[in-house]
Amino acid sequence: MKSLIVYGSQYGTTKQYAEKFAELTGLPAVSYENVKDLKEYDQIVHFGGLYAGGVKGLKNTVKALGENTKLIIATVGLADVQDKENTDNIKNSIKQQVPAPILERTKIFHLRGGIDYKKLSFKHRTMMTLLYNRAKKLPEEKKNAEVRAMIETFNSVVDFVDYDSLTQILKEI
Repeated sequence: MKSLIVYGSQYGTTKQYAEKFAELTGLPAVSYENVKDLKEYDQIVHFGGLYAGGVKGLKNTVKALGENTKLIIATVGLADVQDKENTDNIKNSIKQQVPAPILERTKIFHLRGGIDYKKLSFKHRTMMTLLYNRAKKLPEEKKNAEVRAMIETFNSVVDFVDYDSLTQILKEI
């Protein structure tokens, strides 16, 4: 089975997961920016960072897939992957990026990433500051786990990377 790891990473955490997965499997890993055609592959493992409601690089990967290519998606974000509300929100976002016929045969996994606010671009830092200010003003009963985590970690360095979580994806391939 010919397989490839494709990743979409903005600040590096997703790339770290993809490279570790490549090391564990012996599969090559490439950025989605370097992907044009994936029709020759039987299986694609797409690692994508969660940004502004989407999975980085996923649309590009989906467009390049072959008709029968198996797709595995591993999202990487700050949200607690044990929280069903968080994973449901991520899955709804993926539905916007992946056509239903492909999504039906796709396996989805969720990994926790990290953030270093000092490394964010001006645009992303501004967006996060606006989100933080809005989140702080929410009544306590309206703050879900994701919002509380964002408030607690704002303007700091957070690293939830856990390479052991790749085991679930290894079992799938």
